[in-house]
Amino acid sequence: MSKVTVIGAGNVGSTCADVLAKRNVASDIVLIDIKEGVSEGKAADIMQTASLTGINVRVKGVTNDYAATSGSDVIVITSGIPRKPGMTREELIGVNAGIVKSVVTTALQHSPKAKLIIVSNPMDAMCYLAAKISGLPRNSVLGLGGALDSARFKYYLSLALKANPNDIEATVIGGHGDTTMVPLVSLATYRGVPVTQFLSNETLDKVSAETKVGGATLTKLLGTSAWYAPGAAAAAMAESIINDEKRIIPCGVLVEGEYGESDLVIGIPVVVGKDGWEKTLEYPINDKERIAFKASSDATRAVNQILIDNGTIK
Repeated sequence: MSKVTVIGAGNVGSTCADVLAKRNVASDIVLIDIKEGVSEGKAADIMQTASLTGINVRVKGVTNDYAATSGSDVIVITSGIPRKPGMTREELIGVNAGIVKSVVTTALQHSPKAKLIIVSNPMDAMCYLAAKISGLPRNSVLGLGGALDSARFKYYLSLALKANPNDIEATVIGGHGDTTMVPLVSLATYRGVPVTQFLSNETLDKVSAETKVGGATLTKLLGTSAWYAPGAAAAAMAESIINDEKRIIPCGVLVEGEYGESDLVIGIPVVVGKDGWEKTLEYPINDKERIAFKASSDATRAVNQILIDNGTIK
């Protein structure tokens, strides 16, 4: 028996729950929200697809009933206000920090050994907050960023290559921000062959730029944050934990010396299994990418400092 709780039944949270259900990842999935009826309605809607899609799990929706989440193996936190057009992820820090702090504290009272997947923006700072206040081992707290950004990187590479994204291996490290993420062009491959053999430097620069603003592009088009890819990325991380898949997934993790950085959450490749992230991997990135990663780390640390200065993290 396994159990996943998704906190926040908005677009991202409900998509995550739907993907988990359709992939039959856990025996029980709990969707919880503060707004009366939303999680209950979305859970029922998902369950009504069972005979059509082969769902063989139970999805339950509740309003602020954290007792229903007790014994969760994984908790996905999507709570907070979404980005609006023209808004940076960092501008959300004041409101969302209070929400995430309350949610983490309450959820862990009922599931003290759960693994946390943080989706709320600004993701790196919210994951850092969760890691600092939860009391959990650092491998039990994971941030969404790298998993989502890498999927977007593969998508943009697939357009340039006119190829299937599933034939592409590509990784994004660094912060989950429009200016802080670092697409690792030097290591990206198409069917095992470096993409640099297929695409010009100009095209690859364009792909990197499109990847960095992938979220902002969708926010401008949709009028709110994206949800299909973020929800699916969070579900993939949860699935790797529940099924102990040992998948290599770039995630936001609290580093202690990895890539030369410490005391911040930053996206790096890790092995994800039943114990959360179980091993970090240091890729042979080039000098340009290493410089970009250092700049990303500095910018991410500056945002964290806001949480320290305002007393959210003590």
